[in-house]
Amino acid sequence: MRKLHYHRVDVFTDRAFGGNPLAVFTNGRGVSAETMQAIAKEFNLSETTFVLPPDDPAHDWRVRIFTPGSELPMAGHPTVGTSFILAREHLVETKQDGEVLITLEEGVGPVPVRLEFEAGLPAYAEMSQPLPTFGPRFKDPKAIADMLSLEVADVTNTGLPYEVVSCGVPFLFVCVQGLEQMRRIRFRTDVFERVAAEVGVPGLFVFAREVESFEAQIHSRMFAPGAGILEDPATGGASGPLGCFLFRHGAVSRRAPVNFVSEQGIEMGRPSYIRIKIEHEGDEITGVKVGGKCHYMGEGFIEV
Repeated sequence: MRKLHYHRVDVFTDRAFGGNPLAVFTNGRGVSAETMQAIAKEFNLSETTFVLPPDDPAHDWRVRIFTPGSELPMAGHPTVGTSFILAREHLVETKQDGEVLITLEEGVGPVPVRLEFEAGLPAYAEMSQPLPTFGPRFKDPKAIADMLSLEVADVTNTGLPYEVVSCGVPFLFVCVQGLEQMRRIRFRTDVFERVAAEVGVPGLFVFAREVESFEAQIHSRMFAPGAGILEDPATGGASGPLGCFLFRHGAVSRRAPVNFVSEQGIEMGRPSYIRIKIEHEGDEITGVKVGGKCHYMGEGFIEV
């Protein structure tokens, strides 16, 4: 038996029991991929991460990310939360105040992360994501409405397409009319399986431009039964593509840079606040950044 040490952190929140919970194993050396996957399934969180020495000594650490059902090449809340834990445990450079830049190796390649410190502790983490790729558009509003248990008008009156966007992991983006529709969503996995097979995505990201909190500009929900996640309280890996989608279709102000907050997880009782920044030159996106705060929840051991 081997005793593995882990940390628990709530990501994209500044308080306990908010945001998206994450388990971080800071020493993944010698743990097989099969065991990593089994541990992620045992924890049954949206994601669990394992930290390893980097392949390139110029980088800080390599991070493997697992949902209960599969390994991911990149994800937002695991990157932000793992960076926070590495800083808190002094496994990367730290400062009393100011910022530090680190680089994590993930399945998509090197991922830069900017850490802000206050009184010697990490206060904010912001990751850079790969530039977006825009995939197919789904053409059947009736299937979208059926998948969400809404009326067709609820998903057509926004004037925005149903489009796949990826900054490492693809998601299908759907805008609905407002908060009332967001609260009425009853997600149907049987319909999602048909839609996902057509456009090739593990998750559906639904949003509205009506919000509950004063600091947010977008209200979001994400469903990914294909990855073992019925609903996710905070999805950093989809928030970068969300910003790119909104920028592409003129749904956010095009000042440079685009900078706004997405609120997510409210329907789950885990409010999360994700800051999204889209850098651009004219119509060309030149940078995608996603960040937020974290709240440390504790640590423990698992024997495998």
